[in-house]
Amino acid sequence: MTVSETRADPGGPDSVSPLDRLVDRFDPEVFDVGRKQARIRLEGATPDPQDVLIEHGRARLEAASGEPDAELIADARSWEALANDLRDGMAAFRSGRLRVRRDLHLGVGFLAATASPTGPGRLRIRSVSTSVGSISTLDAGSGDPVILIHGLGATKASFLPTVAALAPGHRTIAVDLPGFGDSDKPLRGSYDAPFFARAMIALLDELGLERAHVIGNSMGGRVAIELGLRYPHRVGRLVLLAPSLAWLRSRPWAPYLRWVPTQLGALQPAPRPIVEAIVRWVIPGSDEEWTAAGIDEFLRSYLTPTGRAAFYAAARNIYLEEPHGPDGFWTRLPSLRVDSLFVWGRKDVIVPARFADHVRDALPRAEHLFLDCGHVPQLERPRQTHDAIGRFLTK
Repeated sequence: MTVSETRADPGGPDSVSPLDRLVDRFDPEVFDVGRKQARIRLEGATPDPQDVLIEHGRARLEAASGEPDAELIADARSWEALANDLRDGMAAFRSGRLRVRRDLHLGVGFLAATASPTGPGRLRIRSVSTSVGSISTLDAGSGDPVILIHGLGATKASFLPTVAALAPGHRTIAVDLPGFGDSDKPLRGSYDAPFFARAMIALLDELGLERAHVIGNSMGGRVAIELGLRYPHRVGRLVLLAPSLAWLRSRPWAPYLRWVPTQLGALQPAPRPIVEAIVRWVIPGSDEEWTAAGIDEFLRSYLTPTGRAAFYAAARNIYLEEPHGPDGFWTRLPSLRVDSLFVWGRKDVIVPARFADHVRDALPRAEHLFLDCGHVPQLERPRQTHDAIGRFLTK
């Protein structure tokens, strides 16, 4: 007998609390928790917070206690919407009425696992074992497959709005690159564009996908370009959201960085409160929900030894990539034959929109879109970004 059956009254299912209804529907097949036990705190649905304890493939409600692994915070109306339809809940998440803190993987995974069944294209979060290690994915929708690749320090959660926008017409697969989020983090991984591109091909192989469109933001855009250059037969179309590109200005630290072993990042340089305070001070808008959740995701990986090593290695490789010469990025770029859409943020200070001039010289057939935003178009200008992506992938 389920919790709902024991607590329901003749008034029908609406008389049961939304938290009971959510937990009753928990489906472990939809969500790979990735640990033996997880505690998720739910606030706002009842006068006092409650915890969901997930262990051995089961979920149960209990009184809040101890330190949670993740927190979901919303008002009573939003919890009711969540219990009725995950799409309403995701709309609340995008608007800031539902907040997910500490661990987006756990928070969103719980929402997916407690959503009403919607057929084969329902949202799933799982780890896929590949030839290069375990890769965590967020998979939803059906149709032509689309791989979504995040930027440096981010995770698959940075593409949640994109998954919601594209899933009605595509199978959308947001990934945690090796070294980030909930994917494996090999201490001696090279963490450069070819390394990440090989991992994406291994994922396509394991999923049985011959080809897929690829969307990448920042470093993920650079990985997408590498896929198009090395494996054009596996790529449909490319969408490059403020992609990381080889530096054209001088790199005074390059001779020194080449000799610094990134494995030193495994040593914790400072306690978490200090690291967190620095990150929140450096990143503007850290009090906004999307940014705050993204910082939580960054810290979740960065505060592990192998996560730090991966972050430093990937950042160093971005800085050290050769722009010219036989294997230089700008030397190779003109050989890209995959149809590509570049999306630039006019306010982007990390990859300035003026890079579009250099891309036009190398790829005169590529399409370009300029938006009034910074470095993460899919979060800052979601409607314009996703409308453009939808048109480009289907035309």
